[in-house]
Amino acid sequence: MSSNLNRRSFMKHTLAASAGGTMALSAARGAERDRPAIKVEPNSKATLPMGRIGDLEVSRILLGGNLLTHYTHSRDLKYVYNLCAHYNTEDKIHETMALAEAHGVNTLSIHNPPGIVEMLKRYRQRYGGKMKWIICPIAEITDDMKAYADMTRELVDNGTDAIYLWGVRADPLCAQGRMDLVRKAVEIAKDFGVPSGVGGHDLNVIVQCEKHNIPADFYIKTFHHHNYPSAPKSHELKNAYNEVPGYWCKDPAETIEVMKNVTKPWIAFKVMAAGAIPPRDAFKYVFENGADHCLAGMFDFEIAEDAMIANETLAAVKNRTRPWRS
Repeated sequence: MSSNLNRRSFMKHTLAASAGGTMALSAARGAERDRPAIKVEPNSKATLPMGRIGDLEVSRILLGGNLLTHYTHSRDLKYVYNLCAHYNTEDKIHETMALAEAHGVNTLSIHNPPGIVEMLKRYRQRYGGKMKWIICPIAEITDDMKAYADMTRELVDNGTDAIYLWGVRADPLCAQGRMDLVRKAVEIAKDFGVPSGVGGHDLNVIVQCEKHNIPADFYIKTFHHHNYPSAPKSHELKNAYNEVPGYWCKDPAETIEVMKNVTKPWIAFKVMAAGAIPPRDAFKYVFENGADHCLAGMFDFEIAEDAMIANETLAAVKNRTRPWRS
């Protein structure tokens, strides 16, 4: 009996101590949240070369938004989305942005699912972050353009530095010949006083915008080579871009040829084919072959190395296929 009582007494005191410790730890963490835990040090560890898009000075490497919004392109690995969502909490996203600034990345590009803009605003308000935002509104494109105009106005009012037409919208509009709506989208953002661009996965977006003299200030276009294991095979390239798993730039060689004659700044995205191409390989390919800026999705622990690679790559680029346009 005495032995049982001793065990019960031990367990009772142990559980109480454990609960008390947990509560104390939670309280401490709560207190930490009441004061800034992140120190933003712009350009304190490295300074990336810059270009200009409109009036904006933009680093050659931009922070990609998909990992921050958890919209990962993980092919058939279904767990990756949830893994990213659990890792990239708001605090971790703010820490990632601060690290990016510290390594010379001064701009991010992102779309605006619910809650994202408020999260970005809190980074500026809480920590004094200076990261610039290039955002593509997700509003539907309609003939009256009301929803798109309203969302664009709201984004600019909340501090967005540049707007571009989302590739998800631009691809079908250009395929359908609705360049009138592409033009309206570009002009809406320009009317609000910010640089206005067009995004696209399909090279036809750039071709049609140039053909119809769409007054875009910049383009955001997918660009990567196909020298990776899950790249599409030749017969798959005949399908629409979103029907083939594992690639986002249908014809890299044709993209290089078309972009040679484009004088507007070009931000390349999907440059690592959603993680299939190492950054050193990806950055070298896109900068040597004409891109002015490179959009890179990065977790916090990747930023320092990627910034170093970008600086080394840019310093070594001598003979580009296209002049710098930014």
